[in-house]
Amino acid sequence: MAVSSEPPPPPPHRVVVLALDGVIPFELGIPQRIFGRAQREGRPLYEVVTCSIRPPGTVRTDADFDLLVAHGPEALAGADTVVVPASYELGPVYEEGRLTDELAAALAHIRPGTRLISICSGGYVLAAAGYLDGRPATTHWRSAEHFQRLFPQVKVDADVLFIDDGDVLTSAGVAAGIDLCVHVVRRDHGTSVANAVARLTVVPPHRDGGQSQFIQRPVPEPQLASTSAARAWALDRLERPLQLRDLAEQESMSVRTFTRRFREEVGISPGQWLAQQRVERARHLLESSGLSVDQVARDAGFGTAQSMRQHLQAALGVTPTAYRRTFRDVGDAR
Repeated sequence: MAVSSEPPPPPPHRVVVLALDGVIPFELGIPQRIFGRAQREGRPLYEVVTCSIRPPGTVRTDADFDLLVAHGPEALAGADTVVVPASYELGPVYEEGRLTDELAAALAHIRPGTRLISICSGGYVLAAAGYLDGRPATTHWRSAEHFQRLFPQVKVDADVLFIDDGDVLTSAGVAAGIDLCVHVVRRDHGTSVANAVARLTVVPPHRDGGQSQFIQRPVPEPQLASTSAARAWALDRLERPLQLRDLAEQESMSVRTFTRRFREEVGISPGQWLAQQRVERARHLLESSGLSVDQVARDAGFGTAQSMRQHLQAALGVTPTAYRRTFRDVGDAR
C-alpha cells in the first residue's frame, strides 16, 4: 500500500472570541460569520470558539436575550487570534480605563505573540490592558474623544474604518468589524479566499481601512437616479481607458451631475473609485495568475507597469513584485 509523502495540512488557525456581559450580538457573531466560512479546497482555515471571563454559563447581551457560552477564560490560552467585540457593560474599563480583577485574570491566559483584534468599544479592553500603548488605534467615532482622554498613550485615529498594526488590529463600529475580519482573511490567505467569504456573506470584498468612518452627507432621495449601472459597466471594462464622460453617459447625466451624484452615493470621486477598483484587480491577478507584471498592469487598466507600481505603492506600500511574492509565500505556507 502506497504511503503519501505529502505532509498533513496544518491545523486551523484558532480564533477565540471573548464575550463580555453587555456584548452586542451582531458584533459577537462577526468572527464566526467571516472566519468560519474561510476555506481552501474544502478545508476550514479557522476554528472559531467563543468564551466568557467566567466558567461556562450565561452571558448578558445588550438585547432582550442572554447567551449560553460553553467555554471559560482558559480557552484564551489556546488562541492564535483573540477578538474582543463591543460591550455596553464595560464598567471600570470604560469609566476609569482599568480592568476588573476578573477581566485581568482572564486576559492573563493570552499567550505572548497572540494576534489581538477589537471591534468598536472592544478597543477599550485592549487599551486598559496596555496592548495599545504607543500604538495607533481606532474605535467608534462617537467614542474617539473619550477614548483618547482615557488613554492618552494611544494614538487614536477617529477617521478610519480599521487599523492594522501587525499583531494588534482595531476597528470602528459594527460594519467596520466585518471589514477588518475580511481584511485579516485576505492578509492570511489572499484575495481569492477573502472574496469567496465576502460573496457567501454578501458583503463588499474590500473596503480600505483608511476610508472615513463617517461622511456627513445627505442620503440621496429614492427617486433620484443612481450611478450603480455606470459602476457595473466600468467594472466590466477596467482594462480600457475610461473617461468621466463615458461613465456619465451610462446614466444619461451630465458630467457635473454624475460627479455630484457619484460622490453622494460612494463618498469619493469617480477617479478615486476607478483607481481603487484597478488596484483590487491588480491584487487579484498578482495573487492568482502567472501573468507578467506588464500584462497585469494592462489587464487592470493601468496601461504600464510603472503606473501600476506607483498606484500599488501609494495604496499598499509595496511594489507589485513584492506583493506577489508575499501572497505566493502565504499560499505555499497554507
